Amino acid sequence: MEYEKICDEILKSDKKIRYVGVYDYGELHDKMRAGAESFLSREETELSLSQAVYRWSTRKKTSDKIGKPEFALAKYEKIYRVTVPVGGAGLILFSTELDANVIEIVNKVLEIKNKYSE
Repeated sequence: MEYEKICDEILKSDKKIRYVGVYDYGELHDKMRAGAESFLSREETELSLSQAVYRWSTRKKTSDKIGKPEFALAKYEKIYRVTVPVGGAGLILFSTELDANVIEIVNKVLEIKNKYSE
Protein backbone atom coordinates (compact mmCIF):
# COMPACT_ATOMS: atom_id res chain seq x y z
CA MET A 1 0.00 0.00 0.00
CA GLU A 2 1.23 3.50 -0.81
CA TYR A 3 1.32 4.98 2.69
CA GLU A 4 3.01 8.28 1.79
CA LYS A 5 0.48 9.00 -0.96
CA ILE A 6 -2.41 8.14 1.35
CA CYS A 7 -1.07 10.51 4.03
CA ASP A 8 -0.51 13.31 1.49
CA GLU A 9 -3.93 12.94 -0.09
CA ILE A 10 -5.75 12.83 3.24
CA LEU A 11 -3.87 15.87 4.57
CA LYS A 12 -4.68 17.81 1.38
CA SER A 13 -8.37 16.83 1.50
CA ASP A 14 -9.28 19.32 4.26
CA LYS A 15 -7.42 22.23 5.88
CA LYS A 16 -8.84 21.29 9.30
CA ILE A 17 -6.88 18.01 9.35
CA ARG A 18 -3.87 18.48 11.63
CA TYR A 19 -2.21 15.08 11.44
CA VAL A 20 -2.53 11.82 9.54
CA GLY A 21 -0.74 8.53 10.06
CA VAL A 22 -0.98 5.03 8.67
CA TYR A 23 0.05 2.30 11.11
CA ASP A 24 0.54 -1.13 9.61
CA TYR A 25 2.71 -4.11 10.55
CA GLY A 26 4.23 -2.13 13.43
CA GLU A 27 5.39 0.75 11.22
CA LEU A 28 4.10 4.31 11.34
CA HIS A 29 4.02 6.51 8.24
CA ASP A 30 2.77 9.98 9.08
CA LYS A 31 2.51 13.65 8.17
CA MET A 32 1.77 16.73 10.24
CA ARG A 33 0.24 19.88 8.77
CA ALA A 34 2.84 22.63 8.56
CA GLY A 35 2.38 25.05 11.45
CA ALA A 36 0.26 22.66 13.54
CA GLU A 37 1.45 21.97 17.08
CA SER A 38 2.08 18.31 17.86
CA PHE A 39 0.52 17.38 21.20
CA LEU A 40 2.08 13.89 21.39
CA SER A 41 5.63 12.70 20.82
CA ARG A 42 6.24 10.08 18.14
CA GLU A 43 6.61 7.43 20.86
CA GLU A 44 3.30 8.46 22.45
CA THR A 45 1.62 8.36 19.04
CA GLU A 46 2.96 4.86 18.33
CA LEU A 47 1.84 3.63 21.76
CA SER A 48 -1.60 5.16 21.24
CA LEU A 49 -1.86 3.48 17.84
CA SER A 50 -0.85 0.07 19.15
CA GLN A 51 -3.60 0.42 21.77
CA ALA A 52 -6.05 1.50 19.05
CA VAL A 53 -5.19 -1.62 17.02
CA TYR A 54 -6.15 -3.72 20.04
CA ARG A 55 -9.44 -1.81 20.45
CA TRP A 56 -10.22 -2.42 16.78
CA SER A 57 -9.71 -6.15 17.26
CA THR A 58 -12.36 -6.10 20.00
CA ARG A 59 -14.77 -4.06 17.84
CA LYS A 60 -14.54 -6.64 15.07
CA LYS A 61 -15.74 -9.40 17.42
CA THR A 62 -19.34 -8.16 17.23
CA SER A 63 -19.36 -7.37 13.50
CA ASP A 64 -21.43 -10.44 12.67
CA LYS A 65 -24.23 -9.01 14.80
CA ILE A 66 -24.07 -5.23 14.27
CA GLY A 67 -22.05 -4.90 11.07
CA LYS A 68 -18.46 -4.16 10.21
CA PRO A 69 -17.05 -1.08 11.97
CA GLU A 70 -16.06 1.70 9.56
CA PHE A 71 -14.40 4.27 11.84
CA ALA A 72 -14.06 5.29 15.48
CA LEU A 73 -14.28 8.91 16.61
CA ALA A 74 -13.11 10.44 19.88
CA LYS A 75 -13.43 14.06 20.94
CA TYR A 76 -10.74 15.44 23.22
CA GLU A 77 -10.46 18.91 24.72
CA LYS A 78 -8.07 20.01 21.95
CA ILE A 79 -8.82 17.79 18.92
CA TYR A 80 -11.01 15.18 17.29
CA ARG A 81 -9.23 11.90 16.66
CA VAL A 82 -10.47 9.33 14.16
CA THR A 83 -9.25 5.82 13.41
CA VAL A 84 -10.17 3.88 10.29
CA PRO A 85 -9.18 0.25 9.65
CA VAL A 86 -7.04 -0.36 6.56
CA GLY A 87 -5.54 -3.54 5.16
CA GLY A 88 -5.41 -6.64 7.33
CA ALA A 89 -4.71 -5.14 10.74
CA GLY A 90 -3.62 -1.59 9.93
CA LEU A 91 -5.16 1.74 10.88
CA ILE A 92 -5.38 5.21 9.46
CA LEU A 93 -5.37 7.75 12.28
CA PHE A 94 -6.04 11.41 11.76
CA SER A 95 -6.78 14.37 13.99
CA THR A 96 -8.69 17.54 13.22
CA GLU A 97 -9.36 20.91 14.74
CA LEU A 98 -12.46 21.07 16.95
CA ASP A 99 -14.31 23.32 14.49
CA ALA A 100 -13.96 20.77 11.68
CA ASN A 101 -16.90 19.04 10.01
CA VAL A 102 -15.62 15.66 11.13
CA ILE A 103 -18.19 13.42 9.45
CA GLU A 104 -17.61 15.15 6.11
CA ILE A 105 -13.86 14.62 6.54
CA VAL A 106 -14.37 10.97 7.53
CA ASN A 107 -16.31 10.41 4.30
CA LYS A 108 -13.44 11.93 2.29
CA VAL A 109 -10.93 9.72 4.12
CA LEU A 110 -13.03 6.61 3.47
CA GLU A 111 -13.08 7.46 -0.25
CA ILE A 112 -9.29 7.86 -0.28
CA LYS A 113 -8.80 4.63 1.66
CA ASN A 114 -11.06 2.73 -0.74
CA LYS A 115 -9.19 4.13 -3.73
CA TYR A 116 -5.90 2.72 -2.44
CA SER A 117 -7.44 -0.54 -1.19
CA GLU A 118 -8.67 -1.63 -4.63
